Amino acid sequence: MSERTNEIINEIKKVICGKDYVILMTLTGILSGGHVLIEDVPGVGKTTMALAFSKTMGMDYGRVQFTPDVLPSDITGFSVYDKASQSMKYQPGSIFHNLFLADELNRASSRTQSALLEAMEEGQVTVDGNTYLLPKPFVVFATQNPSGASGTSLLPDSQMDRFAIRISMGYPSAKDEKAMLETRKNGNNPMSSIERICSSEILLQMQDEVNQVFINDKVLDYIVALVGKTRTHKDLERGASPRATLALTSMSRAYAYLFHRNYVVPSDVQAVFAPVMCHRLLLTAEAEVNEKRTADVAKDILKTTPEPKV
Repeated sequence: MSERTNEIINEIKKVICGKDYVILMTLTGILSGGHVLIEDVPGVGKTTMALAFSKTMGMDYGRVQFTPDVLPSDITGFSVYDKASQSMKYQPGSIFHNLFLADELNRASSRTQSALLEAMEEGQVTVDGNTYLLPKPFVVFATQNPSGASGTSLLPDSQMDRFAIRISMGYPSAKDEKAMLETRKNGNNPMSSIERICSSEILLQMQDEVNQVFINDKVLDYIVALVGKTRTHKDLERGASPRATLALTSMSRAYAYLFHRNYVVPSDVQAVFAPVMCHRLLLTAEAEVNEKRTADVAKDILKTTPEPKV
């Protein structure tokens, strides 16, 4: 089924111009079974991309625009008294969709942000002592404005670690921005031209195929070595967690799958290393003073870690 991935990418390109790498990484995240965090300024196409993926991959779509007054119960649901049955009846929250868009997540209160933790890790929510399973597949797309923007707060580390990848859209080039205008001539909406390439059931089969992609021991050792270096690097106060090791492995499998291989090579790991790791790393005070970035550290780790011969 990996051949369908090229068709999915081509459909997304109808509405997202010139962002091939972002589209590729996002699709890799979905196929790996992970969640995607998109950090950038307003208006660069974060929400549009999430909607485009839901349409072309046949996923039920739900969205919440996060503000300080959004409550945890708005997300997870709540119980109300049903007079007819004389019992409490559960009303599902907005998270019960295949693709849930948490728009501007870092504008919500920390209590509301925490409502997503169980859902993202275990695919379920617990309300009044009762557990409710979320639909499968289940993907959280979260967008956030850059740190320090008006009305924002930092996402807790526990939540950041639950995102498989963090990516940034970035501004389009002049050529791509003109192409965007061309697709919208005469009031056309390119979103209406997107076709469904697969269903949620087929996506589950694709995710299962990704899980079967082979990784030999040398590549596994390479993954462990890369993650281990994040925990000892001189510029890092805190390295990556074991959850990051799992995410890097899953993303490497999905990346190989996108290129129609049933085995992982070191270049697959290298391609996804920065998007998987950078949001999980904490720089030392000295590194911040020297204006280093976590992306610089990730690049250094890749450069100084011997690549296995497979």
